[in-house]
Amino acid sequence: MARMSAEERRESVIRAAAREFARGGYYGTSTEAIARQVGVSQPYLFRLFPNKQAMFLAASARCLETTRAVFARAGEGLEGEEARDAMADAYMRLIAEDPHVLQMQLQMYVTVSAAEAAGDHELGELVRAGWQDLWDTVKVPLGGDVKETTTFMAYGMLINTLTAMGFPPGHRIWEGLYPSGGREGGQGGSEPGVNPSDGTASSPQ
Repeated sequence: MARMSAEERRESVIRAAAREFARGGYYGTSTEAIARQVGVSQPYLFRLFPNKQAMFLAASARCLETTRAVFARAGEGLEGEEARDAMADAYMRLIAEDPHVLQMQLQMYVTVSAAEAAGDHELGELVRAGWQDLWDTVKVPLGGDVKETTTFMAYGMLINTLTAMGFPPGHRIWEGLYPSGGREGGQGGSEPGVNPSDGTASSPQ
């Protein structure tokens, strides 16, 4: 088997760190656990990243970029309602197929809050910049409409919260999230494409 390059090792560390931090959070995750996941020693781990904070920053940046890229691909060449539904469906598939993405998002917000309170703004600056990129990516296919972008992102955060709390498919709490903006079942509205009957994303129309 060919030996991995330092860059390949670095990539494997970012993936492992994202999984470990998603499960245990910044303060509950040890660099030993990350090294074990990658199959390297801690001294080698610190040749790739100077400290645990650097690993968390890299994992956070990757999580934000993964989400932004999903929005960008889904909305490419589409506009307005069609773009909104496609991006919503793509996001629901992302967090369903890779729960670590949502878990890492939630860990980022908690860690940013704690870091800001302690006077450390580096992580907050990275996450705010990444979130701004998410916002801008969504805003373009929505016609530059700030209100539509705000609504889309707000519903996304609601979906994050309900999913994280474990509300099961079919629970009445999902009823306000109509399928594909309300085009099915005769219900109006402009919400992202979530099917309240089963808690899953509806297929693009």
